[in-house]
Amino acid sequence: MTSKSYQALAAPVEFVHEEKRSTFTALLYPVESRAQAMAYLEQVKEAHPGASHYCWAYIIGSAEQPVSVAFSDDGEPSGTAGKPMLNVLTHRQAGNCFAVIVRIFGGVKLGAGGLVRAYGAAVSQALDSAQWEQITELIAFRVEVSFALEERVRHRLQQANITVDAAEYGEHVTLFAKAAASILEQLEQDIPQLSSGSAKVIAE
Repeated sequence: MTSKSYQALAAPVEFVHEEKRSTFTALLYPVESRAQAMAYLEQVKEAHPGASHYCWAYIIGSAEQPVSVAFSDDGEPSGTAGKPMLNVLTHRQAGNCFAVIVRIFGGVKLGAGGLVRAYGAAVSQALDSAQWEQITELIAFRVEVSFALEERVRHRLQQANITVDAAEYGEHVTLFAKAAASILEQLEQDIPQLSSGSAKVIAE
């Protein structure tokens, strides 16, 4: 059993790309939800009022197996802004990353191909100076234990810095949590031992 890890954006980035008198200000933000990304979008609009377009894309989770992805052309011709931005994020393995580009039109039309290149280049160049962190994906598991041993098991989980997400009480107690693979393997040995074999650790 092994936990997968993925690259995630660690800090905000700003980069200004110029193309035929238009400026494309690329802003990258670390995000873990759509709501967080949309909150950043509103901040960007307030900080850069009057722009021609606010195009964006995000990846929540890992770039290889994202929890969620989305993009917006925000009035640019369909497929010329948000999708190229998302393609760059995916190609560069930019997990937990929200990219928004503030475009100020400079009076020269770029055409569809020019827009695709400009939006993609702005994100790519911003990513060149990005800082990254490795995120370890957690494995969901449950522990089935008697009422008498619940506190002992909870204490062992606490020692491993594991938070119990939920508990169900029926014929026995079922505790639900998540852990990295290496920790889960240790718990699969420790918890049966401290319960004389009566408690079970089951990976979901």
